Amino acid sequence: VKLTVQELTDQMWSSKNFLANVRSDDGKYLAASCSYRGSDISSQEVEDEMAQIQQKLSEDFVSWIPSNLQSSIINVQPLDDIAMSGTFVANTTAIKGVFQRISAQFAKMYKRKAFLHWYKGEGMDEMEFQEADKNVRDLITEYQDKQDAEVNID
Repeated sequence: VKLTVQELTDQMWSSKNFLANVRSDDGKYLAASCSYRGSDISSQEVEDEMAQIQQKLSEDFVSWIPSNLQSSIINVQPLDDIAMSGTFVANTTAIKGVFQRISAQFAKMYKRKAFLHWYKGEGMDEMEFQEADKNVRDLITEYQDKQDAEVNID
């Protein structure tokens, strides 16, 4: 199956291909990078696709980070039978949903003191669990703050 740059870009931005169970609609992108690998990829095609993504998803990016969408082309064919491939790496505030689920599951288990004896037996203190939980909750708050941040130009 020979893909076009547009089809590859669509696959990269599709949430069904993400490695975490997040919906991009639940947050905003802080930054994103698309790397294309193939021997016959046109830089003009890639630039056109990035411009379309920037225009189509402009509301899905935070406004206070300029140039937060990058692309690169590696002019080496990935495998003999594959003409091109792509890698998408993004930082989105939607990841806070994953941390919220982890925090909720941890709170349920910690309330029951489930498995705590194993960790205490290895030398951990209960305070370390409370500190880790606080760190995760701080991370959730931080991502929410980044999502809600606005640019003030006076």
